[in-house]
Amino acid sequence: MSFFIRNSRGGGPPKRKINGKVGKKTSEGPPFKSKKKDIKKSTPEDDESIASSDEEFAEEREKKNHVEEESDVEEDETAQEKRLRLARKYLEEIEREEKDRADFEEGAVAKRLQEEYLEDKGRLRKTVAKNYTGHEEPIMLRCKDQKSSITCLCLSSDGKSVYSGSKDGTVVKWSLNDKKKLKIIKGKRKGTEGMKYVRCLAISTDGKFLVAGDNGSKEVKVYSGDELTHIKNLQGHRDRVSGLIFRRDTHTLYSASDDRSVKVWNLDDMAYVESMFGHQNGITSIDALSRERAITSGGYDGTIRIWKIVEESQLIFNGHSGSIDAVKLINEENFLSCGDDGQLCVWGSMKKKPLCSVPEAHGKDEENGRPMWISSIATFLNTDLVASGSRDGVIRLWQCGESFRSLTMLLEIKVVGFVNSLAFTPDGKSLVAGIGQEHKLGRWWRVPEGKNSIVVIPLIRKDGK
Repeated sequence: MSFFIRNSRGGGPPKRKINGKVGKKTSEGPPFKSKKKDIKKSTPEDDESIASSDEEFAEEREKKNHVEEESDVEEDETAQEKRLRLARKYLEEIEREEKDRADFEEGAVAKRLQEEYLEDKGRLRKTVAKNYTGHEEPIMLRCKDQKSSITCLCLSSDGKSVYSGSKDGTVVKWSLNDKKKLKIIKGKRKGTEGMKYVRCLAISTDGKFLVAGDNGSKEVKVYSGDELTHIKNLQGHRDRVSGLIFRRDTHTLYSASDDRSVKVWNLDDMAYVESMFGHQNGITSIDALSRERAITSGGYDGTIRIWKIVEESQLIFNGHSGSIDAVKLINEENFLSCGDDGQLCVWGSMKKKPLCSVPEAHGKDEENGRPMWISSIATFLNTDLVASGSRDGVIRLWQCGESFRSLTMLLEIKVVGFVNSLAFTPDGKSLVAGIGQEHKLGRWWRVPEGKNSIVVIPLIRKDGK
C-alpha cells in the first residue's frame, strides 16, 4: 500500500499551486513628492525634449487604452468566446515563430500542432535514429578542481550549459558552445564548507534553480543556476538524497532518497509539499516530464513505480533480475530502465512487463562471466533514439522500433573509464557523457587510465540537420 503525507503545518494542508508557481504580491512605492525649482527660460533643445516626452506619453496612453479595451472585451465575453480568442492568439504566435525559421514549409503550423497534441498525450515518436551514422572526435572537458570520478550531469533546457558533479563534492558549470568552465562550487575540504560527494543534480527549465544531492548529508542543496550561489538547504529526508528532477516549466521539485521516499517541494516558496512511500529499498533514480507524475527505480526491490501525484496513487512495474539503477522517460507514456543485470528494457505505462528487453546489452565481463553492468541511459525526448553506457567504457546508440517493441543497436562510441552519466543535447546534435575512473556508486573497480571528465561527442547525421 502506498502512502501520501502532506505538509499540514499552519492549520491544514496547503493549497495546490498551479504549475508549482505562486503569484507575488505587488507593493506600491511612496507617494510622489514634488519640490519647487527655479523657473528657467526654455530653449529649442528643451522644446524638442518636451515634444519627445509628449510623444512617449501619447504612446503609453494609447497602450493603456488598448489594454483597457482588451480587459473590457474579456469581461463581456463568454467562456467559449474566451477559449476561441486564446486559441486564435496561440495560432498566430506559432505561425510567427514558424515563419521566422529559415526552413519554413507549407503546413508547418498544422504539423507543429499535431506534434504538440501527441506530445501531450505521450504518444509522440519522431523517427530520427535512422539518420545517425557516426560521430566526430570526442571533446574532453576537464577541471583541476574536479579530481574524482564524475557521478552525474544535467543540461540546461537551451543546451548551452552543462553542470557536472563528482565524488569529491565539486560542481562545475560548463559552456557547451565555448567548451570552457564558467562557474564552480568547490567540494568540502579540511576546514571548509561544501559537499562531500555529489550524488545527483537537476536544473529547472528556466535555469533559475540548480539542486544537488550530497552523499554526505540528508539535505537537498539549492543554488542559483546562473551564479551557483547557495540559496537554501531543504530538510526532510531521513537518508541520503539519491535522485532529483524538476517538473518541466515549473519550480516543482521531486526528490528521491535512500530512505525509500519521494518528496515534493515548491521552490517558489522553498517549501515542502508532500511525501510518497511504497518502495521497499533505497530509490536509485527519478525522472519526470510535464505531467504531475514522477517515475522511480527502487534498486534491489526490483520495481519501477509511476507516482500519480494528483490521484495519490502509484503504478508498479516488475522486470529486472537484479538492482534497477536508472530509469528514464522517452515520452509521457514510455520509458527505459537498466541495472546490474545487464538488461536494457523499454516499457509502456499501460503494461506491467517490458515491451522489449535486450539481455546482456553490453556483453559479458571477461573476468567473471557476468553481464556488463549498465550504469547510465539517455533518451532523445519524443524520438526513437536512446543511448546506454557501461563500465566497459562503451556507449551504445539504439533505435526504438515501432510502438517501442524492439531495440536495434546503431553504433558504438568507445571511451576510457566508467560511463556514469549520459544526456543528449536538446537539438540531438551531441551526446554528453560523465566519465570516471570508478563507478558512480562505489569503488569495486578502478580504471587507472581513465580521465575524470565531461566528454562531448558530436554526432553525425546523414540528413545534415
